Amino acid sequence: MEVENKIKQELEEKFRFLEGAVTVKRKNRVFIDLALDKFEEVFSYAIKEMGFTGLCTISGMDLGDALSVIYHLKREGKIILNLRVSLNKEAPGINSVTALFPGADIYERELVDLLGIEVRGLPKGQRYPLPDNWPKGSYPLRKDWKANKNV
Repeated sequence: MEVENKIKQELEEKFRFLEGAVTVKRKNRVFIDLALDKFEEVFSYAIKEMGFTGLCTISGMDLGDALSVIYHLKREGKIILNLRVSLNKEAPGINSVTALFPGADIYERELVDLLGIEVRGLPKGQRYPLPDNWPKGSYPLRKDWKANKNV
């Protein structure tokens, strides 16, 4: 896992605040836990300076007391860099990455519809994946969501 460890080292040297936040869990996978206020800086560096120019997907999840968003970036050599940020569950919000990755549109719409995350700067468009008549404030991927109560 020489390549993965070099990525970890470069990130920790460039961003001292990442010391202890970058982990290599297995071959071809590097994980970073980031504070929201540092996300854009590290995300931009990974793309522009480290060659992570492909967005595989964006995952969102309910951790119970917070919401989490993971951006899965790829580069040549099958390396996936996973950048995870935690969001306040009461007022979750993050900036859109569609300016860099237009295909992020569909993943960001899922964050809005399924978890209730505000994605600032997301271009106007149709809801996805929920229908237009889905009840406002009802987010089916939240742990406290109840199908028979909310729909």
